[in-house]
Amino acid sequence: MAESTLISIIDDDESLRAALVGLVRSLGYRASGFANAEDFLAADQANASAAIVTDIQMPGLSGIELKERLTADGCAAPVIMITARSEPGLQERAFASGALCVLKKPFAAEALIDCLERALAK
Repeated sequence: MAESTLISIIDDDESLRAALVGLVRSLGYRASGFANAEDFLAADQANASAAIVTDIQMPGLSGIELKERLTADGCAAPVIMITARSEPGLQERAFASGALCVLKKPFAAEALIDCLERALAK
C-alpha cells in the first residue's frame, strides 16, 4: 500500500527538496524531507524508509558517506543519489557505495519515478 510507504529525501537545496517531496507525495507515497544527512540520521527514519533519495554533495556528510554509514548500520533501504557535480569518478564512487541509481541534475521527474519504481520493487 503506497500511502504507508515512506520515501526519505535528503537535499540541502530547499526548493529542490520541497519539489521532490511534492512529487513523491503526488505518487501516493509518504515523504519526509531533510536538509542534511545528520538531520536524517537523528530522525531515526532510515529503517522505516522504503527508499532514500539523497544529494551527493551537501555540508557535513555527503550522500556517499551517508550510504556507507547506512550500510554499516545494517540499513538495507535502496538509495538513489542525485548530483549537480560532474567530476571524474563521482558516479563510479556513488555506485561503488551501493547506490541503486545516480541522477544528474537537472533530471526529468520520470527518471526519478523510474528509479523509485526499481527501488520499491526490491
